[in-house]
Amino acid sequence: MSLASPYDALLLLSFGGPEGPEDVVPFLENVTRGRAIPKERLVEVGAHYFHFGGVSPINGQNRALIAALERDFAGQGLDLPIYWGNRNWDPYVADTLAQMAADGVRRAVVFVTSAYSSYSGCRQYREDLAAAMESGGAGSAGLSLDRIRAYYDHPGFVEPMIRSTVDALGALDASVRDAAELVFVTHSLPLVLAESSLYVEQHRTVAHLVAQGVELATGVSGRVSTLTYCSRSGPPSQPWLEPDIGDHLCERSAQGPAAAVAVPIGFVSDHMEVVYDLDTEAAETAAKLALPFARAATVGTDPQFVAAIRDLVLERAARARGEQPRPKALGSLGVMPDVCRAGCCANPRAHRPALCGSD
Repeated sequence: MSLASPYDALLLLSFGGPEGPEDVVPFLENVTRGRAIPKERLVEVGAHYFHFGGVSPINGQNRALIAALERDFAGQGLDLPIYWGNRNWDPYVADTLAQMAADGVRRAVVFVTSAYSSYSGCRQYREDLAAAMESGGAGSAGLSLDRIRAYYDHPGFVEPMIRSTVDALGALDASVRDAAELVFVTHSLPLVLAESSLYVEQHRTVAHLVAQGVELATGVSGRVSTLTYCSRSGPPSQPWLEPDIGDHLCERSAQGPAAAVAVPIGFVSDHMEVVYDLDTEAAETAAKLALPFARAATVGTDPQFVAAIRDLVLERAARARGEQPRPKALGSLGVMPDVCRAGCCANPRAHRPALCGSD
């Protein structure tokens, strides 16, 4: 019996991004379809991509992650082909599912490149899967899908973030290092979405775990840490999660902190929100404030994170076989379910069919 039985494939499901200047506008239209995003914000976000030649880093990072997973799987004797599908750009998930069905895949496990629970990071992907199965005919071809649980608290996600934060602190001058604030960062959400999920609580859990780990690694106690947000995109009248990292840096600088380390716990790789919102905008803000600033690395293709994905695949496979594996999880919120409960991470606009859940 295969280690991954009953699964015969892994689907890596991600957001997608443009791979050239001509892709930027169509990509943003895909992302914002059906949402009341101000035109000015679309122009602003488009400029972020053009700043990097119209290329999002996310697709290249997904290719690198798949290559790392294939090497890890081969080294561990795990024979499981990996497919890749996106929500908003090629390879679109509907096309990928159709290809999987044509290849004879009958039951696949799905890894979403979002570690946390929220509408955009969980249910929307499940809605995408349902729509893709219907439009591509993969469901009628006998393909079924199971999703891997939210993995924000897996040691293979948390521990690399601790190491990268310690490394970022080490990049600061020794005179300010021990007093540097840890500024944890994730994508902002409208409050209506945040309140229908454990998004904020999960991020606070990871921030606490990372701060604890950094204290143990450095021997420095009492360090200030704060959860902040980036990439707000809604109309000004709509309340979103705050504070924005730029506003926070300005406020803290006025109070006289020695330095700041941005810790992007909300992202599994260097997405546009990291390379622009943090490495460009936040870094420029810190420079104007004469505030020493560093940024911790995301987990990316860290070997421990890659091994964690394998562990999550095998954990999900064991439960699918009726076994009771012991999940690896840190913190106090409890292990998230494989099958989302009814009403979890609800769609605020309208009900849409979704896979891998109770509704």
